[in-house]
Amino acid sequence: MRLQFILSETLAGLKRNLSMVISVVLVALATMFLVGMGWLAQRQVDASKDYWYDKVEVSIFLCGSVSSVASCSDGEVTQAQKDQIEQQLNSLRPLVQKVYFESKEQAFARFQQQFKGSAIVKGVTADQMPESYRVKLTDPKKFDVIASSFQGAPGVELVQDQRELLKPLFDIITYLTYGALGFAGVMLLLFLLINTTMIRLSAYTRRRETGIMRLVGASNFTIQVPFILETVIATFVGGVLAIVGLWAGVQFFVQDRLAGATRVTNFIGTGVVFSTAPWLLLGGVILAALVSAVTLRFYLRV
Repeated sequence: MRLQFILSETLAGLKRNLSMVISVVLVALATMFLVGMGWLAQRQVDASKDYWYDKVEVSIFLCGSVSSVASCSDGEVTQAQKDQIEQQLNSLRPLVQKVYFESKEQAFARFQQQFKGSAIVKGVTADQMPESYRVKLTDPKKFDVIASSFQGAPGVELVQDQRELLKPLFDIITYLTYGALGFAGVMLLLFLLINTTMIRLSAYTRRRETGIMRLVGASNFTIQVPFILETVIATFVGGVLAIVGLWAGVQFFVQDRLAGATRVTNFIGTGVVFSTAPWLLLGGVILAALVSAVTLRFYLRV
């Protein structure tokens, strides 16, 4: 009997405050969508890093005819210095997985391919290109070991970690993630305010009913639960719609469009959405219930 009464009161409250309920649904949708989007964006950054960091190499550029750093003060790298560098690289196995030597001619051919059609190609000759060792590490994060071993060594002009070339791209994505989460924080504040307003409005319009219920001996739990359920249901509906939106975005934009058009990185799949959905819904529902319970303590007066 009590359960039937609570459900009927909840349904009546949803109908009575339909416009406010719709507002809570929409704000919950926007808030959870932005929070979920920020989390998915961070997961995409992680997936891209795993893909690219597994492919990046450390480049050890050797002194050339136009090098001006202190380690190249004796001029172009000698064969003895190259032999010493190769020997030192071999001594660093198994950290060093593979070593490729790139000659001036190979470097020039790659340079021409990269800047094909540009006027800069006309002013460069193969003899001006530096020779280099391209080092594939078993763990790309151990770049410091290579840098400390070869930076400033005789015959070495520069040790370059290719991860640094990708860092600006990952930084942009990370900033966009923070922006989405920041805006989600603003929407969360709006969500709390609308929830509080909905509870206050419901408590005010049903003050006579709750007064009568208190007079006939109804417990605080019986009186307050319908109010809490109204907010929880509206939040749950908004959360489900947000998850549907996140799934559609990943499926149709990321998987069908981006992943189908390019293979330059790994892309997240809908499985990430499904693993995130329970936590997103649970967090939203718990927050809505807590806000409702706290608000009722102040505004449900009989």
